[in-house]
Amino acid sequence: MKNQLLEKIRAELRAQLDRISKAACEAHAAATDPGSKAEGKYDTRSLEASYLADGQARQVDELAAFVRVFELLSLQEFADDAEIDAGALVTVELNGELANFLLVPAAGGLLIEHERAEITLLTPDSRLYRGLLGMRAGESMIEPQVKVTQVR
Repeated sequence: MKNQLLEKIRAELRAQLDRISKAACEAHAAATDPGSKAEGKYDTRSLEASYLADGQARQVDELAAFVRVFELLSLQEFADDAEIDAGALVTVELNGELANFLLVPAAGGLLIEHERAEITLLTPDSRLYRGLLGMRAGESMIEPQVKVTQVR
């Protein structure tokens, strides 16, 4: 199951990388186009286009790094009574609602639809990720109010 999930994550990251790469190329072209040259001291089109191109280039670099991480990543299966660790797929009751999280090294916040469930990627930067580490199914934490219902 996790191999299929990993493939979906890889495909989504590649698709995002493709989209943002095209947008970055378009923004770069707009920033360097002679037609975007300032026509007066208050005309900032060229400057704005260069800021946009720079920001998108950084996003391209970040997404490319995420793709590389997930190309090399493999996820182990966890026993139902195992402690939560990196690579765990965890179902929790969060403030009264069920939520699914996959603990991974990169691309935190990415949502993936898998087997009719929405799975959110959590990274070590997340307070929830750090709070879940070492917990087991049936255990709870107070802040945020979380009860682990399943570890896979």
